[in-house]
Amino acid sequence: MDLHRLFADSEFWVLVAFVIAIGFLVYKAKPIVTGALDQRASKIKAELDEARRLREEAQKSLAEYQRKQRDALKEAEGIVAHARSEAERAGEQAGRDLAAALERRQRQALEKIALAESKAMAEVRDAAVDIAIAALRQVMEQDLDSQRRAALIDEAIAALPPSLH
Repeated sequence: MDLHRLFADSEFWVLVAFVIAIGFLVYKAKPIVTGALDQRASKIKAELDEARRLREEAQKSLAEYQRKQRDALKEAEGIVAHARSEAERAGEQAGRDLAAALERRQRQALEKIALAESKAMAEVRDAAVDIAIAALRQVMEQDLDSQRRAALIDEAIAALPPSLH
């Protein structure tokens, strides 16, 4: 049969040896290749896990930054509102202080006017008294004789003690 000739052919045995060598190589190389592939897969998985972890950290950092930014904006708004209220309060206080100062100045001016008025009235009275005394002296010198003059002076001196008390 041809099978006998097939076993006698050297090319057949080279093919069998080649198949056995390839099979042996696959048998021996399979753990190395699969180990290398497993290592590569593990490395890729580790890189993916690291990338996922970094992405989560970045999202957390972004969320924290956004929260801090919102808090800072709220705080800034609070500071501005407080500054506005303080400015309004200071403006109102300044208005009250100005009104009080104006009232105080007006009262002082009225007091000065009243004082000047009373001083002027006193000066007018004093001037009127001086004029009246001078006129009386002149009338007395012209109209009164020395006896009548002495009697009037005595009456005036007698009337002084009750009017002084």
